[in-house]
Amino acid sequence: MKKHYDLIAIGAGSGGLSIAEHAAQHGASCAVVESGRLGGTCVNVGCVPKKVMWNAAMLAHALRDAPDYAFEVSRGDFDWATLKRKRDAYVGNINDWYETYLKDSDIDLIRGHARFLDAHTLRADGQALSAEHIVIAPGTRPILPDIPGARLGITSDGFFELREVPRRVAIAGSGYIAVELAGVLNALGAEVSLFLRNQHLLREFDAMLREGLMEAMLDDGINILPMTRIAAVSRENDDKLRLELDNGQLLADYDQLIWAIGREPNADRLDLAKAGVETDSRGFVPVDGWQNTSVPGIYALGDIIGKAQLTPVAIAAARRLGDRLFGNQPERRLDYDLIPSVVFSHPPIATVGLSEDEARARHGDAVRIYQSRFTPMYHAFTRHPVKVSMKLVTVGAREKVVGCHVIGMGADEMLQGFAVAMRMGATKRDFDDTIAIHPTGAEELVTMR
Repeated sequence: MKKHYDLIAIGAGSGGLSIAEHAAQHGASCAVVESGRLGGTCVNVGCVPKKVMWNAAMLAHALRDAPDYAFEVSRGDFDWATLKRKRDAYVGNINDWYETYLKDSDIDLIRGHARFLDAHTLRADGQALSAEHIVIAPGTRPILPDIPGARLGITSDGFFELREVPRRVAIAGSGYIAVELAGVLNALGAEVSLFLRNQHLLREFDAMLREGLMEAMLDDGINILPMTRIAAVSRENDDKLRLELDNGQLLADYDQLIWAIGREPNADRLDLAKAGVETDSRGFVPVDGWQNTSVPGIYALGDIIGKAQLTPVAIAAARRLGDRLFGNQPERRLDYDLIPSVVFSHPPIATVGLSEDEARARHGDAVRIYQSRFTPMYHAFTRHPVKVSMKLVTVGAREKVVGCHVIGMGADEMLQGFAVAMRMGATKRDFDDTIAIHPTGAEELVTMR
């Protein structure tokens, strides 16, 4: 017998959980289909455990700096296994909370892989499920390259299974996952080499951010190898890894290789063709500005749509879709412009809006740039100073702020309010007319000349 709902969400990550929760608050009958742990990538192998490790790495940097502030301390030993156990317990508590919340909200949790039978029917856990509205939100998974020995390495998922700090690590990738893992491992005691297939890391970010992070990572002792591709991986007699590069060079004695070269959509098991849902050449599910797929009544959100792959974006899109479908708010939808984001590198990066290059390509000579680079007060006393760089990108006679970019201490915490101001149309004059908070790094954003 087929069980019918008002809405079914495929995937219990940030997007799927949020759409079911929000729809249920509007009185809809809902189910979530999930085969893995609740919370998706963010909770289990992404944002949450990553931030725990980033915090630990920041403490390692603070311990390094402590003697410069007259504390007689030494770093001492770091017990990775103990931190992993506490981190995993924290994540497990979140998993349990989600399951309890679904029960308390009368949202059915159906364990298993969902497959479309037609545009309104799924099969999961051996039963047929139907709904007027089906939301595709199964997320993505890390990519492994198609080269000999690739599986001797691990992905970012495998990073969270490590039981100790690898002594010598190779990381392949140039995006935010690669630089975040490189920073954490370096701070916690590993010798890290970062292999970039192209010239730059974080290629889609403003040049100031790319260059500032490259400088800081090199200063921290991370070995960065641009224009370098790993062509094959093999295991040596002593269980170490050997890397063969595309130029024939051999590099040996690595304890671990981490692939951070991108992610692919978890759409291949869904039988989307049976529902008539179109995908693009990479397998992502395109949507319009209202989260609609090519089939009426079927929607997609979160990482599966292939853009703005951030947890808060999935949550925001889900809540707005719930309001539109069940809250009598037909114009409610997510605006994908001016989405702020943070890279938890060392130092952290925060960015919102257009890069300088993007702004010049779009607005030409109407662009005016304001920029600042300084040593924050914290590092006035340390032997390992890390610079802060900031940039405002403005457009037109009124100098509307269309881009705000920060790299350095506190960047991750200072940008949220500036993103609000930019969404409200703030100009450079508005920034200038705001009283600075002194002494802080953030004050530089309202005192630039």
